Amino acid sequence: MGSLPQRFEEFLNRPGLLGDFLSNLEAKSGVKRYYLATGSIAFLGLYLMFGYGASLLCNLIGFVYPAYVSIKAIESSSKEDDTMWLTYWVVYGLFSVAEFFSDTFLYWFPFYYAGKCVFLLWCMAPVSWNGSQVLYYSFIRPWFLKHHQTVDSVLSDLSGRALNVASAASREGLGAADQLWKWLFPRELSRQASSFGASCTRASVPSADESTALPDPVGRGRSSPISAAAASPFSLKRLPRRE
Repeated sequence: MGSLPQRFEEFLNRPGLLGDFLSNLEAKSGVKRYYLATGSIAFLGLYLMFGYGASLLCNLIGFVYPAYVSIKAIESSSKEDDTMWLTYWVVYGLFSVAEFFSDTFLYWFPFYYAGKCVFLLWCMAPVSWNGSQVLYYSFIRPWFLKHHQTVDSVLSDLSGRALNVASAASREGLGAADQLWKWLFPRELSRQASSFGASCTRASVPSADESTALPDPVGRGRSSPISAAAASPFSLKRLPRRE
């Protein structure tokens, strides 16, 4: 195992996104990639200490590159890179939750974002001793193996209660919507009910032709005077009056 500068230089010479970028930059500028990398790291550290928007820059460092390599890990056939970046995201999520409650106090510490950036870079470093592997196998995994059954039972109970609450809320919402509709549009509802009742009455009462038409006693195919008179409400006036 070489010294830290040698391992750092070997890391910079590895093929990949960073190695290809430094190779192109080295060919165009004539400066060795080792000095390019160390100068960039020094500038980034100074900017995180004194520059504007250090929080945004630090979050981008901890999210953009890991998201990119996570997509590549999903598309690859190997499982090792999937496990590596899933471990990183577990640690990153727990760190984000802890930071949410402590950021108000840690914000006032000098060089906080520089330290946070170093921590995230350590967690995503492509080495076996990176921060995500160390934290996961030292703290997160033992706690999970000890308490995961309790957590599963609590989550199952909460999901059942949430389903019951959602069902009750949907029923209450439908009932409230129905009452609101009746209160806002009472005339519309009464008109619809009246038209529906009238249509039912017309469908159940036989027509005038069916109820009053009598068979032709002569058999000539003509209706009797009673059926002709009943066919029209005005034809009764033309009938002769009996004395």
